[in-house]
Amino acid sequence: MQAARAWIGTPYHDQASLKGVGCDCLGLLRGVWRELIGPEPVDMRPYARDVGEAGAVELIANPVRGFMDEIAVYDRQPGDVLLFRMPHMRFAKHCAFQAGPGMIIHAYERRGVVEMRMPVEWRGRIAFVFRFPDLVQKGVT
Repeated sequence: MQAARAWIGTPYHDQASLKGVGCDCLGLLRGVWRELIGPEPVDMRPYARDVGEAGAVELIANPVRGFMDEIAVYDRQPGDVLLFRMPHMRFAKHCAFQAGPGMIIHAYERRGVVEMRMPVEWRGRIAFVFRFPDLVQKGVT
């Protein structure tokens, strides 16, 4: 969680991923990945903030499945990545790090990267949970 917490205070900037300069929620995930693992394994296609995005696939969850472990929502732990499907969204398009019991770290449009209590209504909106690969096996500690 230290890597994600180091991004706290980074301003919000759509489609960006540069600590201290700007990021969105996916940019936060991408930046932490680069710090802990190395180069990003896939080029994440830019996605529209528009809730009516065309297509029939999960634009974030599907690519992430190729390099992170998908786990059950009830098995989530600090450091896991949560993907939320908000009521107005067709796909799960908001992500955050589980920071601790009831706490998340995420990039929020009006506030940038923050650690905050997860709103109660968001708990039922968690669509996917992903875990970083075993960092010990990868030689990253």
